[in-house]
Amino acid sequence: MTDRPENADIVTDDVGHRAESPGRPWSGRWWAIALVLLAIAALAFAIGRFSTFGSQGVGLPGTDSAEAGFSRDMQVHHTQAIEMAMEIYRKTDDDDVRIMAYDIATGQAGQRGEMYDWLVQWGLSQAGSAPMMAWMSDSDAGHGHGGGSGGETMTADEARAAMGMASADELADLATATGQEADCLFLELMIRHHEGAIPMAEALQELGTDARALEVAGSIEAGQTAEIDAMRSIQSRLGCAG
Repeated sequence: MTDRPENADIVTDDVGHRAESPGRPWSGRWWAIALVLLAIAALAFAIGRFSTFGSQGVGLPGTDSAEAGFSRDMQVHHTQAIEMAMEIYRKTDDDDVRIMAYDIATGQAGQRGEMYDWLVQWGLSQAGSAPMMAWMSDSDAGHGHGGGSGGETMTADEARAAMGMASADELADLATATGQEADCLFLELMIRHHEGAIPMAEALQELGTDARALEVAGSIEAGQTAEIDAMRSIQSRLGCAG
């Protein structure tokens, strides 16, 4: 038997027989092909990402747009929801509460990341100069919010309250509560929190034009409405007051 050279490759001919190649003549060309394929894949990915923005022919959202205001305010809103969900997830003994907390934390973390990326892709800062909720003032859902239509501008604390967000004292109470008390407090705070998000999602659907942003807003409205119903059912089972 003839010894096969150390650098020989095993290849297969057109009819499936194995044959030997005395060297690696394709190795250099394979890396070149692989790099070209990777470049094509990266280009296709980039085209796919950027095609979701400005697809309506009206250009990218500006810094004063409903999309930008929604992205900025909802990131703040989602951040607190994630904080509350992770707090109860770590200590609850109730399976339904734990599953709900996990779903909220993971779902809203993903949405928050996507909204952050929207602003990057649109070339906008993560923080705007307008007060929170001001972008909603011309919508039916945001009527009376943000100081529109001659109203006074709300403070940041007033805006957070209007968005259903928990106060610092409420967050501290959730951190120290245990057992069923903690579960019930979490459900109370998160239901209110979701109820504050729904008008924001409705306002974007009324005022916005970006297809992907509108899709996410619709998903938030539907998803959080369903979660409110589920949390109220858990409240009833636990016998939470109120």
